[in-house]
Order: sequence, then C-alpha cells, then structure tokens
Amino acid sequence: MSKTNEISVRIYYEDTDCGDVVYYANYLRYMERGRTELLRDMGIDLFDYHKKGLLFAVVEANVKYKQSARYNDLLTIVTSLKEKSAATMIFHTEIRRGDTVLAYGDVKVACVKVANGVPGRIPAEIIEALL
Repeated sequence: MSKTNEISVRIYYEDTDCGDVVYYANYLRYMERGRTELLRDMGIDLFDYHKKGLLFAVVEANVKYKQSARYNDLLTIVTSLKEKSAATMIFHTEIRRGDTVLAYGDVKVACVKVANGVPGRIPAEIIEALL
C-alpha cells in the first residue's frame, strides 16, 4: 500500500533521558502521531469513531533503534499503511534526522468495541478511505 504521510517533530528537553538522548519509549509516541496524522489526511478522525463506540487499540509494536536522537533535533516521521485486514491495520514508520534513519518499526492496531472490548470489523468507510 502506498499511502504515506510525513510530519516533523522537534526534540525538547522533556523528550530526553539522563543520557541526553531521546528516551526509547518516546519513539512510540512519535509513531502514534504519525499514524494519527496519516489517518487524518485520509479523512479519518479517530475521535469520531470513539464517539461511535469504536477504538483502535495497539495490539503489537516492533521498533528497531539504529541511532539516537538528541535535544533540539528536528525529526521527520514517515508513516505508511503497510497492511490491512477486516479488523486490523499495520502501519510502518521511519523516524529520520535528515537522510539518516534513527528508528523504524511496525505497529498493529485492532478495531475494538468500546462497550465490551471485543474486536470488531473496521467500518466500511475506513476501508474505502484506505484503498
């Protein structure tokens, strides 16, 4: 699938750990922002679906760390839809500083009914937007 989005993220002091590098868990936050913005660009507002009783829960996350980001770096978060099924979507994200890939990974999200936590089908209008 070829839908891709790029966003910029500036690294602030609050993003770093005691070693003056970005704390590893923050990369997942940047990946979340990338997924959200990719879906928004496709006309999908996740909060609208939450109000309708559906949410998209992360069920798997895999991240490979190559190099560290540091305070004041300007990063580019490149996110694409890698795969989809009736109930799940897999997004691939690269986190770059210039042309250098610092981290990359895949996150799998599942459509879940808010009321009972049971997996559900991704709504047809979302599937259409993803085509």
